[in-house]
Amino acid sequence: MKITIMETPSRDSLAPISNTVKIGDFPVAGVPVKEALLSRISQKNGTSGNAEIKVRDDFWPSDTLLETIIGAGTNVRVMSENSEVLLSYSRGNRSANWKGISPDAASILIRHPWDLLKINETLIAEIKEDLIEGKIRSGANIDGHIRLGKGSVLLPGTYIEGNVIIGKNCKIGPNCYIRGNTSIGDGCHIGQAVEIKNSLIMEKVSVGHLSYIGDSVICRNTNLGAGTITANLRHDGKNQKSFVGNDLVDTGRRKLGVIIGEDVHTGIHTSIYPGRKIWPGMSTRPGEIVSKDIVPS
Repeated sequence: MKITIMETPSRDSLAPISNTVKIGDFPVAGVPVKEALLSRISQKNGTSGNAEIKVRDDFWPSDTLLETIIGAGTNVRVMSENSEVLLSYSRGNRSANWKGISPDAASILIRHPWDLLKINETLIAEIKEDLIEGKIRSGANIDGHIRLGKGSVLLPGTYIEGNVIIGKNCKIGPNCYIRGNTSIGDGCHIGQAVEIKNSLIMEKVSVGHLSYIGDSVICRNTNLGAGTITANLRHDGKNQKSFVGNDLVDTGRRKLGVIIGEDVHTGIHTSIYPGRKIWPGMSTRPGEIVSKDIVPS
């Protein structure tokens, strides 16, 4: 079985987190999207012999869709609303007839930063065993499954609840609360009395102390000042909305915190409304309330 991951251009809607990183290179659950996609498809029954799958790195097919394609008995193309080929499955005879189908509702087109968050939480929820290569100090507790990279340490008072991935050379704690479906990249520091929940934290991020990060995407080389707090829930309980260009888009998520790009710094005691975005290279002042997206001038 041959599997090819096709690179797609970076999209303007992902500009709030990076203008340079290709879609397939963004991390989810500790690995780039393209590697996670390749691994996932490789594990499917029926993907053997002379068959060939080509899939775009911005398309995350659901399990149901993959099973439908592999069991179809014919060549299949998954087509977008704009008639773009998102995935093709050839059973070894590319000159044979092709059947075109649409993605199902559970498949994900990576168009916005919160799509990466959804893939991340789905993959981490599937972890069934621990992989511990770092150190867990006495007084740290784990209630769930953890992947802890080499050179990383969990300090006393750290409590892990649910499945969590922590990369290499990270310092976590003391007295942190890391909640389920959180992925923390290499070289991160999560300090005293920080709570992180269901978030995608990329490499070399520092959340020094006394902060709360929930349902958020934090990109590499970001430093959050002490007391940075994200809100992730509307008072009326409705889905979070976020601006994409000039359009206010329903994210489909009841809970969504902040989307922070690369190389961002927040001042101490920064408070951030739900669903707001801070673009790469931007910063906040001490005590600032982020009620609107912070974008380059």
